[in-house]
Amino acid sequence: MSSPYHLHVIGICGVATSAIAIAFKNKGWKVTGSDKGFYPPVSTELEKNGVEFYAGWHPEKIGNPDVVIIGNASGSQNPETQYVKENNIRVLSDAEARGEYFAKKNSIVCTGTWGKTSSTALLSHIMMSTGMDPSFVIGGISLSTPGARLGGSEWSVIEGDEYKSSPWDPRPKFVHLHTTHLLLTAVSWDHADMYPTEESYFDEFKKLVVSIPPTGVIVANKDHLGVKKVISKAIFYGKENADYTYHDVFQTKDGLSFTITNKGVDFKIESPMIGEFQAENITGCFAMACTIGLEPTKIVEAIKTFKGLKRRLEKRYGGQVVIFDDIAHSPEKASSVLKNLRTIYPGKIIAVFEPNIGGRQRESSHMYDNAFKDVDLVIIPRLTKLKISDQKPMEGDELAKKIRQTHPNVEYIEDDQKLVEFLKSQTRTGDVIVFLGSHGFRGMIEQTITSLRQQSL
Repeated sequence: MSSPYHLHVIGICGVATSAIAIAFKNKGWKVTGSDKGFYPPVSTELEKNGVEFYAGWHPEKIGNPDVVIIGNASGSQNPETQYVKENNIRVLSDAEARGEYFAKKNSIVCTGTWGKTSSTALLSHIMMSTGMDPSFVIGGISLSTPGARLGGSEWSVIEGDEYKSSPWDPRPKFVHLHTTHLLLTAVSWDHADMYPTEESYFDEFKKLVVSIPPTGVIVANKDHLGVKKVISKAIFYGKENADYTYHDVFQTKDGLSFTITNKGVDFKIESPMIGEFQAENITGCFAMACTIGLEPTKIVEAIKTFKGLKRRLEKRYGGQVVIFDDIAHSPEKASSVLKNLRTIYPGKIIAVFEPNIGGRQRESSHMYDNAFKDVDLVIIPRLTKLKISDQKPMEGDELAKKIRQTHPNVEYIEDDQKLVEFLKSQTRTGDVIVFLGSHGFRGMIEQTITSLRQQSL
């Protein structure tokens, strides 16, 4: 891979897609990109790494690249997509690019309904910290490593997303990754827009499990019922009766400490991350790292220095009122985050929640029953407009009504400014506000922080 190669990325603003572009640039490729618009932090990172980009779709600006990667959000009717196909320029989806360029002979894939991004980032950090030279792709912003890297060894760590590979390829992204080592964190029906039944969702994970070669390795979460439905034999991790057990979890506002036991040997773990669920993720990564031959004491040291991910219980403000931001965009993921916050913070907890597409399907409405039992107040903001042809998704007022069936204190506030003012009026010293959802909340987090800072002056 040297400078004569030219890569153009259509829809470059995705977190992982922009990281992939930068990884190619760092390997000496000429890299250009386009998208509907550019904003920090993606635009800042692209500029810092010398990636050329422009806003809008302009086929005349593409030139004659050797390969074009098309991000999921760009759409098949994009004029640039049509141009490259008409001119027989080689086209890859984001998932195909991961499989062709990043997946190596020893391909570790971290997948599951939740925990896959944190696990991919931590395992990448462990391998880098212990002297390996892996390739990797993380589906989020790691605070300790780049988002993607083209290494020089025969090892790779890639996040295995179960969502569709591209607008023209409905298969899950992980089918492209040539998996030899699988880390399976959880399996619970999600993405109802793509998987209309629980069975159709579980079937894809079952296919992945049986695709692992006989010489491969599977490390799986013993404590998750969905995992047990798709696999019976693996190196298991969990709270008890597993190959790698974790116990004596203690967490504070400053982080986690716990013990992992393997074959009668205890390993004391310390991490700056919060959330008891992170003990589960850390144990899975520890098990995989040990299985591929890394020294346990070096793994323990690497875990200490891993700072976590942006938007994974990321503390955005630590004043008299604490504000967290988390990507938890389904009722089940939100419930897990809120349960952990409740064990740490005794004051009022307010959740501002916006679900993903699957969480707005009526088939998934039963998942909201008691999902917010660990918070004092739930606020549903104006939800992002969706274009779904087959059915109308739940809107904010309907979602709030559904949550009220099992929670006594739910508000639907359509106006963003009124929502920020309401948050300010409802909080006192020691309270917590947590924004949960995959969208950006239209600047409400920043406005709330500014409002609280002014109040404390």
